[in-house]
Amino acid sequence: MAQKKPKRGGKAKAGGRPRTDGKPVPGGDERLVRVAEFVEPLRVPPGTEVNLAEDYDTRYKSRLKKKDSPELLASGVALLAEYQARLAAQDTYGVLFCLQALDAGGKDGTIRHVMSGMNPQGVTVTSFKVPSAEELDHDYLWRYAKWLPARGDIAVFNRSHYEEVLVARVHPEVLDRQKLPDSARGAGIWERRYREINNWERHLADNGFKVVKIFLNLSKEEQRVRFLKRIDRPEKNWKFSAADVRERQRWDDYQHAFSEMLSATSTEWAPWYVVPADRKWFARVCAAAVLVHTLGEIDPRYPSIGEQARKDLQTVRRELEEEAPKGAAADPYAERHRNAGSES
Repeated sequence: MAQKKPKRGGKAKAGGRPRTDGKPVPGGDERLVRVAEFVEPLRVPPGTEVNLAEDYDTRYKSRLKKKDSPELLASGVALLAEYQARLAAQDTYGVLFCLQALDAGGKDGTIRHVMSGMNPQGVTVTSFKVPSAEELDHDYLWRYAKWLPARGDIAVFNRSHYEEVLVARVHPEVLDRQKLPDSARGAGIWERRYREINNWERHLADNGFKVVKIFLNLSKEEQRVRFLKRIDRPEKNWKFSAADVRERQRWDDYQHAFSEMLSATSTEWAPWYVVPADRKWFARVCAAAVLVHTLGEIDPRYPSIGEQARKDLQTVRRELEEEAPKGAAADPYAERHRNAGSES
């Protein structure tokens, strides 16, 4: 039985110890302690019953101020670049980053800002639109499985497999197109899909692929304002769709679907984080922090080399130093660092 929790992302007390499982902070990095404390009020505890309207405040901003956000985001982006390099070098774990939101929730901007410092060779971003005929001829998870990350990589899903318990639930005609047999469409279909998704994500986690999920929680009024901005500013007209506005008529249906999805699918191995999205600057800081926290828990390390490989490196070093032109440092890199150390 799910239990109700206190208001989070607004009235819940931020701070306290970042972990309740007794595990040490990976690598002893104190930066990760602060990040964990920051994201904890956003995490949906497994086994709790979520009511978005009651439990999460779309305008929550912790104790942060907007003027401090550029520096905070830059710090987060730098940490992500550091951890991404380790993740790629270790080549053991992969990360799947799922981003869900209603229209105008800020998914594109969040991806653009948060992933800005990463090596593009190790990141894929996939946006899932209306499924193709080929995709409809397979089970509903097939098209998502095709875009999972490789080991050492990060995959971003702009919308994700959770569309199959959101849009498909609010729009029965979407389910009609999936060619399901009658036995798979009866009562309990959503509970079954929650179970299947949880099992799929558990399978990924057990095989070294970390799954982390963010829901950008936007208020209905802020969505209205952002739609008007798309109309008022010519350079944003292309982003406006009358269909998006018609979807507002189903606002309560989506809120119910999101609440049940969060309740049923936030797990220890693939947690949900509800990020307040009315303030774009805060949402981006939060998303960066959640991803840093996820990579910090993996704690990827650069591989160490064996004794023979180390000897081979020294042999090659001597050969390269002997090739230095007259008057040039044998090893300019080492020379610069020696000089920097003596000056300090």
